[in-house]
This record gives sequence, C-alpha cells and structure tokens, in this order.
Amino acid sequence: MMPPDDSRPRITRRTLLKAGVAGGAVLLAARWLTTDPTRTPSPGALDEPARGIVASIVPAMLSGALPAHATQPDRAQLVDAVVDNVDRAVAALPPAARKELEQLFALLAFVPSRCLLAGIWSPWNDASTESITAFLAAWRDSRFGLQRSAYGALHQLIMAAWYGSPQAWPAIGYPGPPVLESA
Repeated sequence: MMPPDDSRPRITRRTLLKAGVAGGAVLLAARWLTTDPTRTPSPGALDEPARGIVASIVPAMLSGALPAHATQPDRAQLVDAVVDNVDRAVAALPPAARKELEQLFALLAFVPSRCLLAGIWSPWNDASTESITAFLAAWRDSRFGLQRSAYGALHQLIMAAWYGSPQAWPAIGYPGPPVLESA
C-alpha cells in the first residue's frame, strides 16, 4: 500500500471559512458600491448594469450562432432580443436563484472584481469579443467550482434565450412548435 500524497495543499475548515467570509465581504462591498439610490429600477429582473453585461457576453457566447450576414443594426436587435429573453427567464426563476444571479452581476459590474476575477480591464461595453471569450473560457475551465457554476448559469441562460427564440429556429432547421387543430 502506498502512502498518501502529502504534496497537495490541504484545505482546512478554517481556510474554507475565511474564504467564505472574504467572498461574502467582496459580494457585499460590490453590491453596496454599485447600488445607486437615485436610480429607478428597471421593469425586468435585470438592472441596467446586468443588462449591459449580458449584452456584452451574448456576441462572444453566440459567436457561431448569430447570423454572420446580419447587418449591424439587425445584429444589435438580435442581441437586444436575447437580453430581453434572459431578463424574462431570470424573472421566472425562484427568488434564491435570482438573488444569486444578482450577486454574480454585481460582482461582474464592480470594477475591481471585474478586473481581477474576469480579466476584463475595460468597461463591459468597450471590452473586445476576444477578451470576453477568454474570460468565459477561463471560468468554464476553472478549477474553482463557483466559477464553473457561474459560467454554467450564464451559458444556460443565454443559450435558452437564443434557441428559445423564433429568430434562431431557421438556422437549426426547427420549423417551430406543431400547430394543434381543434376538433
């Protein structure tokens, strides 16, 4: 029998608790610093910063799915439609899931955490598709389950928002839902 490999770093309960408290403090600070008391809330589940983040991520995540032949105004309309669909999907989620997404978007909107955790140094609307794609790949392949989970949530929301829309159906050969005739 071989002895256990002790060269791996060990995570103690104390280290885990410290990381949890530090993460909670960062989320609280991000939420507190990004909340504008004079701002009127948006009518949907996503606030304006979250809508901007989703609008910036959509072209990177749907790079092969959005029509390449679409003109810029048409492409912008498609991205806006996906953002609206994500907003509706988030509004339909249970309160706990909405709260977690709100915290994720607050973290991504907070400049220091956006730079350090996402590697996006410019504002979301100025970030290149390449840098956003690199951020998404890093979170998808992260060794941290929380980042992989956040990527999965963004991926599922955006993919469902796009492929649930009639604009995406022709590209995948889906004729739409069957029409039921009344007897």
